[in-house]
Amino acid sequence: MREGIWLLLALWAGLALAAAGVRVIQVEGGRLSGDLRFGPWTFEGEVRGRVKDLLIQAPRATLTAPPGRTMQQAEGEREARFEGGVVVRRGRVEAQGPALVYRERTGEGELLGPARMRQEPRPGEDAVEVEARRMTFQVDTDTSTSEGALLRSGNQEGRAALVYYEEERGLAVLTDPREVVLLRKRREGDLVIRAKEVRSLTGAKRLIATGGVRLEDGDLVTVGESLYYDDTTGEALVLGRPAVSENRKEGFRLSGSTLLHNVNRRQVRVYGQPFRLPAAEFRKLGER
Repeated sequence: MREGIWLLLALWAGLALAAAGVRVIQVEGGRLSGDLRFGPWTFEGEVRGRVKDLLIQAPRATLTAPPGRTMQQAEGEREARFEGGVVVRRGRVEAQGPALVYRERTGEGELLGPARMRQEPRPGEDAVEVEARRMTFQVDTDTSTSEGALLRSGNQEGRAALVYYEEERGLAVLTDPREVVLLRKRREGDLVIRAKEVRSLTGAKRLIATGGVRLEDGDLVTVGESLYYDDTTGEALVLGRPAVSENRKEGFRLSGSTLLHNVNRRQVRVYGQPFRLPAAEFRKLGER
């Protein structure tokens, strides 16, 4: 039994060291100054930092080791700070902000705000843009998390306290303890979705909203517990106990366990077939 425990501990330690090695940042370019053994090292000029597929560019960078450790001994535990206007690139994504702090121990690069990110679209898709107070990029995955964020994609934009984004899948998860507000801009008046959480596949232009939802379509308002919306068809399926749709101006009211709200026609009817949110399609990495 003891041998099995020690083997498991050794495996965990090996995995931790492997992760730390992958997260080690390579900084180059510009003029180098500082204590070559213990640091900190200061780079000035056209500085570039690279971790896996994440590229960081800035006029100035400082690489620091924990006290009492040489720069070489501390690989996997060092901290790099980029300043003077930072550009971050990964795949189709480019982000900008005044400064970025990267920590090898966590594999996270924190881009201080005001920060902006843009992902160039694939053919047939819309670009994705995010403005935020700060953004954190993970090097172990192709994900980022933005605080106090505004996300735009095509004719839609959403505001939330937190926006999680998977770059390859184009999955955006907007959460807010008070309210996520999502707008679909249109000439005849904006369509508004309010919820505690909204998960959107930006390329496919489909989303689900949960935590109590409110769909505002001009004078026509539909409320429920959750909804599924497909922007290509303009149809929203609203689930509730019951879901209720009203147009007080016209004296209209309709309720049912599932309502089909067509935002292009501004029509609502009871959906007569069983329906469940396709939650599995909107799961985050590692989420079950």
